Amino acid sequence: MAGRVSALRAFRHRLLRGRSDGAPRGPLSRGTARLLAVIGFLGPGLIAANAGNDAGGIATYSSVGARYGFDLLWMMVVITASLIVVQEMAARMGAVTGKGLAELIREQYGVRWSLFATTSVLIANVGICISEFVGIGAALDLAGIPAQVSVPTAAVGVWLLLIRGSYKVAERIFVLMTITFFAYPIAAILARPDWGSVGHSIVAPNIHDSRAYLFLFIATAGTTITPFMQLYVQSAVVERGVGVDELNMERAEVTSGSIFANLVAMFIIIATGATLYLHGEHNISTASQAAKALEPFAGQYAEVLFAVGLLGASLLAAAILPVTAAYVIAETFGFEKGISRRIHEAPVFVAVITALIVIGTVVAIIPGIPVIALLVGVQVVNGALLPVLLIFIWRLASDRELMGDYRNGRMFNVIAGLTVVATSALSITLLAVTIGAPFL
Repeated sequence: MAGRVSALRAFRHRLLRGRSDGAPRGPLSRGTARLLAVIGFLGPGLIAANAGNDAGGIATYSSVGARYGFDLLWMMVVITASLIVVQEMAARMGAVTGKGLAELIREQYGVRWSLFATTSVLIANVGICISEFVGIGAALDLAGIPAQVSVPTAAVGVWLLLIRGSYKVAERIFVLMTITFFAYPIAAILARPDWGSVGHSIVAPNIHDSRAYLFLFIATAGTTITPFMQLYVQSAVVERGVGVDELNMERAEVTSGSIFANLVAMFIIIATGATLYLHGEHNISTASQAAKALEPFAGQYAEVLFAVGLLGASLLAAAILPVTAAYVIAETFGFEKGISRRIHEAPVFVAVITALIVIGTVVAIIPGIPVIALLVGVQVVNGALLPVLLIFIWRLASDRELMGDYRNGRMFNVIAGLTVVATSALSITLLAVTIGAPFL
């Protein structure tokens, strides 16, 4: 990693020394320079958090708003704090150790635990990857393009970006994909909700005594904090070359990315709560139904705009999922890795990405695929995986020998521990609810 100049350092250098052609640059205000530096540093935290707002996430948040209006907004504030804590630990470990999470698990806990984590991640990522390509097909189907055409085309585009592009190019495209999420805040504002009710729901929890409420509550937490997000953040921080001298900036990036992503999620709930819920359409089963939430903004073009948002979200996650799986497998077995690597440099890394894209594409174009059953199955696998992964993150980030002065502090360790316990309990309960445990 020594000798590698980070993107942020190079950006700062250009700001201070002038244009790339050597001509002097006019003076920049301190505020402008800081703003440009922050923009140039956007990356892993923003990408990972927004990848969580994928096709399944949008469906979940839309279902929450349609069925319960604004009643679950309060828990989004709580889960945002938890997401920030978990993402920060992963980013900090990447910056301090220069290693991905799977590699640290192998080194600190042995091959068996590493293989267990890797197998679980691979199974979960295959399921989620399939759901993202299903989301791509559903989005473009609203524009009249059949999945048999749209999904393979999108798959080729994603593959070329990941295999033929550089990490910097891929990261910038990932960041640009987050622009599509602005459709939901605009839609929520133009839907003219009762902002007093919105504010009241945020600060005063309204808990329903029903199995459906419990399921959506847990599903919302599960789709907000998912295992692949932490795995991607840590590996991406390592590949980006972020060191401890840039840790504060990376923390700010992870925090702001988490807040932005969860604000988007809240606006999806508000948009659907102010439209579908008020009109008595409490069940979301098709993309067309969810598109109605955008009618205050786009009118007759609601489905087109919804398709754009769903397409951007699905494409982002469809690119992140194969990369995350490739990082994990490469780190577990010690293979070369990196988006900037070519096929002959990192054959296993490229092969994993290719295999997941192919599987996702083939399954997504099968006529009559049981989408709901698929998404439920993916939630079950993620529910089983998340507690294990969070415990590893918590223990590794607290390890004095591994992290030194950058280990979790006492107060942060308590907050992180409570986050791990709470999210693990929710994930286990989701697993029990999904399989119909008799005691619920």
